[in-house]
Amino acid sequence: MYNNTFVVNILDADTRLDKFLDQKLEINRSQIKKHIESGNILINGKIVKAGYSLKEKDIITVSYEDEEKLIPENIDFDVVYEDEYLAIISKPQELVVHPGAGNKSGTLVNGLLYKFKNLSNPIDEDRPGIVHRLDKDTSGLMIIAKKDEAYYRLVEMFKNRDIEKHYLAIVHGNIFEDFDVNAPIGRDPNNRIKMKVIQENSKMACTSFHVLKNFDKFTLLDVTLHTGRTHQIRVHLSYVNHPVVGDETYGIKNKFKINKQLLHAYKLKFIHPISGEELEITDNFPNRFNDFISLFSEEK
Repeated sequence: MYNNTFVVNILDADTRLDKFLDQKLEINRSQIKKHIESGNILINGKIVKAGYSLKEKDIITVSYEDEEKLIPENIDFDVVYEDEYLAIISKPQELVVHPGAGNKSGTLVNGLLYKFKNLSNPIDEDRPGIVHRLDKDTSGLMIIAKKDEAYYRLVEMFKNRDIEKHYLAIVHGNIFEDFDVNAPIGRDPNNRIKMKVIQENSKMACTSFHVLKNFDKFTLLDVTLHTGRTHQIRVHLSYVNHPVVGDETYGIKNKFKINKQLLHAYKLKFIHPISGEELEITDNFPNRFNDFISLFSEEK
């Protein structure tokens, strides 16, 4: 537990509250702002805004629980590409990307801290290096920022859809022609942890599907995301009645008895944010895909 009181002197008068505390506390500016908004930091016993201009003799009281620090851990993942500004890693299935409330260990972030000397995330110190994410059950390629200039540019590139993302998916049923799905995705009003194609309170989503190979009762697809909605690929495939095999949230009970979704982010194409070099990084075909195909396929 951290407790302290500061009395503002004439030299610090007219300084912003958050800027003043940034020099006094061992937490970053975003954490200071959260503590101010939650009432853990008070001026003369009252809640004020982070930009409050201090006055001489103001009394600042600070009281908050010490947060657990992130600890580097030796977590298994492959580094597919690396330079001084960024890295591209292959996230295993079942690995959570970043820490959550009460969970500061066993995540990809802990592994990144162990693997890399430099990581950048000026916005959130609990997510060093992270500029985008994959679901826990989705494996594959992720871009990691190592320097601030790369971080800010990559965030902008993702926002502007300048990074081409391809996924491999094994889906139920046979599909013989490439197709696109342009359908809005929003929160499922009947189940708040799920998303669905819905008109109300939704955002437009666009996904392209390219047929790679048909088998007896399933199809291997190359999937391209044109927008970045939560669970977009899984929701769109469920919408067209070809859900991802093993997807227990949006899928169907399957005779394969596979309960881990067969979805993998396998290719990234983009212009390097600093050097301007055109990069196309492709991951290995996942072992679990090979295992599934060898067990259940009768190639058509």
